[in-house]
Amino acid sequence: MTDPSGKPRLVVGYDGSELAKDALRRTAELFPGSPTVVVTVWEPGLGATLASGVGLDAAGGVPLPPDPELVAEVDQAEEHHAVVLARAGAELARSVGLDAEPHAIPDELDVADTIVDVAAERDAAAVVIGSHGASGLRSRLLGSTSRRLLARCTRPVVVVRSVQTR
Repeated sequence: MTDPSGKPRLVVGYDGSELAKDALRRTAELFPGSPTVVVTVWEPGLGATLASGVGLDAAGGVPLPPDPELVAEVDQAEEHHAVVLARAGAELARSVGLDAEPHAIPDELDVADTIVDVAAERDAAAVVIGSHGASGLRSRLLGSTSRRLLARCTRPVVVVRSVQTR
């Protein structure tokens, strides 16, 4: 859970949003110099499914399967985008004093579960995630990665709220 210098190892969820950038900055304030894995989770097949127009045939009756070539092409683009995001997040983290490395990973089950798995694999002392502070119906409809992470992670979780909700 700590590196040889005694600093805690951290996992930070990162999607490139301003909130995620703020979470990295706050992480550096709370845990200066800590070894940090900047995790960007991407969902294979999601963009391809949307891009391929999966739906009903022209008569409106039979579901059409996605084009496998399009799925593979979009998955590659999504993976590349996730790698670029993770690298940018790690660069930002290093610029504010964290010892950061990027890690882009496909989501096998759920973004929160994927982050929990990475934290376990890296023996992280804590997980940091940004939160928009969605509540009520909006939270129930859209789901909340930070809420699911809090419910499922056995390690300490630091939730950085958006500036608007502080």
